[in-house]
Amino acid sequence: METTLLIWLFYLSSFYAFIPGLISRIFGFRAFRKGKSGTELALTFDDGPDPRYTAQLLDLLKRYGAKATFFVVGSHAAQHPELLRRMQAEGHAIGIHNYVHRTNWLMRPGSVRKQVNRTNEVIERVTGQRAIYYRPPWGIVNLFDLVGRHELKLVLWSGIFGDWRKRLGEERLLKRLRRKMRGGEVLVLHDCGATLGANDKAPENMLRALERFLEEAYAQGLSSVTIERLMETTKKAGVKEMGKISPLKKGLVGAWLLYERGFRFMFRLQEAENAPLYHFRKTRYSGKTLDLGEGRLLNAGDAIVELHFDNKMLFEFGSRSRSAVQLAILMIRGTEQSFPGIADHIRRDPDLREAKAVYAVSMINRGPEQFGFQVHDLPDGLFARATRLYLKLLLWAMHPSGSARLQEQSEFLVPKIMVMPMEVMLTRDFKADKRKNRRTAARSETGPAAVERESAAAADAQPEPAAAAVRSDGTPAEAAALR
Repeated sequence: METTLLIWLFYLSSFYAFIPGLISRIFGFRAFRKGKSGTELALTFDDGPDPRYTAQLLDLLKRYGAKATFFVVGSHAAQHPELLRRMQAEGHAIGIHNYVHRTNWLMRPGSVRKQVNRTNEVIERVTGQRAIYYRPPWGIVNLFDLVGRHELKLVLWSGIFGDWRKRLGEERLLKRLRRKMRGGEVLVLHDCGATLGANDKAPENMLRALERFLEEAYAQGLSSVTIERLMETTKKAGVKEMGKISPLKKGLVGAWLLYERGFRFMFRLQEAENAPLYHFRKTRYSGKTLDLGEGRLLNAGDAIVELHFDNKMLFEFGSRSRSAVQLAILMIRGTEQSFPGIADHIRRDPDLREAKAVYAVSMINRGPEQFGFQVHDLPDGLFARATRLYLKLLLWAMHPSGSARLQEQSEFLVPKIMVMPMEVMLTRDFKADKRKNRRTAARSETGPAAVERESAAAADAQPEPAAAAVRSDGTPAEAAALR
């Protein structure tokens, strides 16, 4: 009897809490987690307002002309209405974070509804407007959050950093923020340290790290906007997150990305700071001898640093891009952003420095040479044919018009070996290349004509971009056909 009761409790809790949470997190059902923008990201702040920190935060945002979205706890908002009025006056958005900071998993549907309504009453009484955005505490949703409350827009995040813990520190927090320094991201920070599990002094670190983050983001042409603005930008772009992908493909991609996480853990792939597009590991080369030039040969058994693309980012590239030109621009910018960090990481690691070359198998047929790579044909055989088939299946899964793309560009789905001698990786000044490109972009105008010129330049540099990565032992590891 007790066993049966436990089983039923498990089933009920799964349907009420665990499964809805999984659906909203992995598949984005009814939840806005990430937008589509090249220059705009959304800063969001939970748990406030706080009389010590929220005012300082508003001052900081004002100095940088940044807009944000505040998900307020109703009981805190009721005590500090002047902070809500200031948020509204300075152009920020206000959302709901329950009346008390309590997880929805531990409340009945009626209790959650009361929490939401009571908080909205406070917001409306102070600002004259009802909130339309909702983020449950800890981002934990239950079944009724997904099937009910259609008057509210559920907002989660693409970046959360543990800033409620003081021991994280300013420097570590800034490093984590930098990894999400790109357009479209929805970042969550906390302007109050009074909730369960938080440290009362933690927002001090957050404010210092955020100021440095805003300064760097501003220098890169990024701006912080409200959730409403990022949603509008995403809608105008014509693509919502995983927008045109069928439920079957969503499930396949979700399962595949979960497998990728397991693969990265099992094979201990590393990630460099500020290098979100690539993961890498040290392994042994197992193919035929390659001529690296200047009398250098890459032989079977030689140590290599093997690159693997981050397939979540590549999926986003593929699902959001309407043309090969857009994909090329995203790949070029991603590589420019990642390679300085990868090179710095290798220079600091004696074990990686001993490798003979940096290696990958790629579908980029033209363009890698500008980053210092040599391109070699992959010997025809079972491995090449299996890789090509694997990539075609991934193209079908990862792009809304994958089947059509296959028919149009099948002649370009040819795997190539991409290799860079370690001497080149260690001595090439990738940071100087990146700064030069930024200065060139900064001098150019930002209107439609500039976009057309940039697109044309990208088309000349990489007319038919595509990308993939496989393990050097011949087993496809991670890949994404971009075109």
